[in-house]
Amino acid sequence: MTTSSTSRTYGYVRVSTRRQTVDQQMDALLAAGVPADNIYGDVISGAKWDRDGLSDLRKLLRSGDTLVVVALDRLGRSLSEMVKLLDWIVSEGIELRSLREGIDLTTPTGRMLAGIFASLAEYERALILERAEAARDAARARGRQLGRPKSMDAEKIETARALLASGISRVQVAKRVGVSRAALYREIPVV
Repeated sequence: MTTSSTSRTYGYVRVSTRRQTVDQQMDALLAAGVPADNIYGDVISGAKWDRDGLSDLRKLLRSGDTLVVVALDRLGRSLSEMVKLLDWIVSEGIELRSLREGIDLTTPTGRMLAGIFASLAEYERALILERAEAARDAARARGRQLGRPKSMDAEKIETARALLASGISRVQVAKRVGVSRAALYREIPVV
């Protein structure tokens, strides 16, 4: 593909949490010749498709432009969304370079490799979810409380039942016991 003189190079960086930093990705993109002003990014899980930085970048990219990422998994982890993004990139005539994998999406081999790496990223995410579920199952088997603790213990439930039996409204009972009305309805449903 021939690029015009107005073609630009853009970069995209992403980390999943605020505890992580994009410094290494920024350094790699700058070393690859991406102008600092043309680097967009997000701090959000790759599984989330609504990403402001990626959306802004997609509005700027034109045919002949080059998008550079450190690794394909920075673009996303969902195979279906990754395929959609790669299809969009190809159909718009945008060149994609992935530094880690050495992929150039303008070639048939590059497109094949991009699909393989996207599949591997989705597989890794599935493994992470599977491990998390196994950890939750192990915790349940040991009798550990998962999630938020219940707002009503046995004593609060007994007090609430007594107050309700005396004719006090659910709104007042919830206030007296110190729980939300939803918690009260959950623990003592209306019959």
